Amino acid sequence: MEPTDDDESPATPPSSPPPPASSATSTSATTPASTSSGETPSGSSDTAATNGTPAEPPAVAAPADSPETTRRVDTAEAARGDAPQPRHAGFDPRGGAAAPPGSAALPPAGPVPGERTPLSGRFTTPGRGAHAPQGPNGPASYDLSSAQLLRPSKRPPQTGWRRALFVGSGGLVNPGESAGDAARRELIARVNQPLHGCYKIAMLSLKGGVGKTTMTTTLGSTFASLRGDRVIAVDANPDRGTLSQKIPLETTATVRHLLRDADRVRRYSDVRAYTSQGPSRLEVLASEQDPAVSEAFSEVDYRRTVTLLEHFYNVVLTDCGTGLMHSAMKGVLDVADSLLIVSSASIDGARSASATLDWLDAHGYRDLVSRSVAVINYVRRSSGNVDLDRVSDHFAARCRAVVRLPFDPHLEEGAEIELDKLSSRTRAALLELAATVADDFGRAGSRVRRPMIPR
Repeated sequence: MEPTDDDESPATPPSSPPPPASSATSTSATTPASTSSGETPSGSSDTAATNGTPAEPPAVAAPADSPETTRRVDTAEAARGDAPQPRHAGFDPRGGAAAPPGSAALPPAGPVPGERTPLSGRFTTPGRGAHAPQGPNGPASYDLSSAQLLRPSKRPPQTGWRRALFVGSGGLVNPGESAGDAARRELIARVNQPLHGCYKIAMLSLKGGVGKTTMTTTLGSTFASLRGDRVIAVDANPDRGTLSQKIPLETTATVRHLLRDADRVRRYSDVRAYTSQGPSRLEVLASEQDPAVSEAFSEVDYRRTVTLLEHFYNVVLTDCGTGLMHSAMKGVLDVADSLLIVSSASIDGARSASATLDWLDAHGYRDLVSRSVAVINYVRRSSGNVDLDRVSDHFAARCRAVVRLPFDPHLEEGAEIELDKLSSRTRAALLELAATVADDFGRAGSRVRRPMIPR
């Protein structure tokens, strides 16, 4: 008879299922901590004999912070993100390897799973992030100024054969600007110096016919055409001044009408109703044409006029008469920031201009003389036997600067002045004169004003 299942008794008990991997790993992970004294944990030999595997020799305990200990972290905890982070300074958790002692940890050689790899190609530039070179104001790659982004290029020429070549080639051939163009650009930059407040310039000379009115118009037109602020010229000549004849006349109003309606002037458009404006944007406030009425234009009237105009204009030029002892002249000298001493290229013109400086020094205006500019006007290519170099040296020793203006047929006409009709030499000299005067803009309002003495 074959034995039945009821009669058969098992020789060996059925083997139990192996413990989960997590339990084994967890046990192994805790083993070093419990065996740090070198003892073998109890029950380890019995468990190995029961499972039919030979017992392993006792392992030497590893340090708590060693890579070996970290590598035995519970995999289930690592999957959940609960695993404790290694405390070893050189260990990289993404690669599982420790750096040699004393060396810095290096990033992994290959791409890291889950992170975007910078692309490089024809249209993509890989970023450098925190490894970008540092500049004085931060990362150099973050500087988006025009100097960093624009390629250096030559300035297009403005005159001469360079300009013709540039225009003829459609801009393909650019020889760059000439030395004259560069010098002109620097003068224009000086003319456009910032100006805070109102700068007042007076044109003086004891001799008539030397070109004070012409100088007032041409200098004012140069300022108005190059600067963005407002420029006005005031006719303070008591003997029927001709300043209003140098630009197209837009109104018959005079400085007397402006003073009469001064209480109603609130904005620039109110003042504009009493002035005429030329093509260069220079405005002119005319004087009375009747000498009997203009004699009443006193020091008080001039001060009131300038006080009103300085609220709306940045540059005020005053065309003065030849009489330095006139009542209005004291007001002109007391409020002026600088002077233009106008002289002709003749001996009597130079003597009259020098006498003007002598009178100013004698009457307490030495500080104003030191800030003045001498202008030698109507200089021809052949000035006869007059040594203009010695004349220039004489005024240079007393004034801040000396400028020569060449003779120009358009100015000799005595009609309305247009800058476009002047010769290139005259325009260049006027630009140099304007730049020289503008060099003193930084001291606008710094001169001590004399109080008005009531009479």
